[in-house]
Amino acid sequence: VAFSTETVYGLGANALDEQAVLSIYEVKGRPGDNPLIVHLAHTGLIPTVVADIPPMAVPLIERFMPGPLTLVMRRAPSIASAVSAGLDTVAVRCPSHPVAQAFLSMAGVPVAAPSANLSGRPSPTQVRHVLEDMEGKIPFVIDGGACEVGLESTVLDVTGDVPVLLRPGAVTADQIREACGLIPRVAKGTGQGPVRSPGMKYRHYAPRATVLVGIGRSLAARARHTAELVQEEVAAGRSVGVFASSKAILLIKEMQKAAPNENWPVRLVSYGELDDSVQASARLFDAFRTLDASGVDRIVVQSLPEKGMGAAYMNRVRKASAQKTGE
Repeated sequence: VAFSTETVYGLGANALDEQAVLSIYEVKGRPGDNPLIVHLAHTGLIPTVVADIPPMAVPLIERFMPGPLTLVMRRAPSIASAVSAGLDTVAVRCPSHPVAQAFLSMAGVPVAAPSANLSGRPSPTQVRHVLEDMEGKIPFVIDGGACEVGLESTVLDVTGDVPVLLRPGAVTADQIREACGLIPRVAKGTGQGPVRSPGMKYRHYAPRATVLVGIGRSLAARARHTAELVQEEVAAGRSVGVFASSKAILLIKEMQKAAPNENWPVRLVSYGELDDSVQASARLFDAFRTLDASGVDRIVVQSLPEKGMGAAYMNRVRKASAQKTGE
């Protein structure tokens, strides 16, 4: 069942049923060493799916759950091993979206759910995105409207002495430190062996078009570089989609006025103000899919400073472009 959450749409199956969980991997075309997240209707159910709750997890659960935080803890024997890709840990989340909570309550079992898209594609933040990838492959889709956050949950490993940030999201590193008194260590993605969180190992979130990233040391410089990349790609004879700030969009429109080609091959999608990482995050995956549908050869994305929600945004942009984007 595909269902809406506050982050992205999930593709859910009974986390206690090995065959049901394996069907998720099959439908998505997902590698078997990429673990899933177990979704619960409320925090009172966490002890049923984990072996123990570490002390550092308690204030995090109290402050951020339900919400866009996933905690990695030791797995209880009841959880199907395929959920955790054979590891002894399990990633657990309690969504705050009322539709997700109602569905999970009615299901009556823990629900393993990655994003409801084909593996590697941009995650779905609207029901039409789910249907683009999953129509005819799954029996049910629960439409809960557009997802508010638009990026997958923060994933935090709490099995050690210090929390380890496996995937950034709407719950930031600073918020984690404030809640539990410990500074989270940031994990690096690995190319070999199983990992404890989705989104660490493989190219993810990627549209069909090649993604290029406008960078710079200041917000204005990032907007300028984004516009320059567009100009270079157009000069090379390619069609271009753009996801950028209104400032970058204005610069690109000025270029268009000077272009001799009346059919200028550029499609523009704005996220708003230069530093609005919240809106940029909420709109990123929809922009990827919209621009892809227009048939462009390249998608140019404006980068943002890696603070607050900007860290999660840039994590997804990097994964989509499969290139380094730092200065």
